[in-house]
Amino acid sequence: QVHLVESGGGLVQAGGSLRLSCAASYSVYAMGWFRQAPGKDRQFVVGIDYNGDYTTYDDSGKGRFTISRNNANNAVYLQMNYLRPEDTAVYYCAVSHQMGRLVNGDIDYWGQGTQVTVSS
Repeated sequence: QVHLVESGGGLVQAGGSLRLSCAASYSVYAMGWFRQAPGKDRQFVVGIDYNGDYTTYDDSGKGRFTISRNNANNAVYLQMNYLRPEDTAVYYCAVSHQMGRLVNGDIDYWGQGTQVTVSS
């Protein structure tokens, strides 16, 4: 079992920034983030491979969000800039054994979620 512990969510005004963190209990191949707004389906945001050579962003975050990894502590981060009210959601860290499976939502383990609220 891979345990994922998330932090960094909070309340920010539109145009502001937040940095989310996710620490895994041990090394996994593909890591990323999904989000789920109230009354909406869970949505892919971004994924990254083990070495950080390949990243995949949903269009909604491309140019505003940046994912990174630190494999020394099995962590993944999401830097979110120029936040918009429509970014408001619970953000979930996710891991999978294949990058393609991660992007497609075939997730091995989920984090507990961290709330991001962007005010207008």
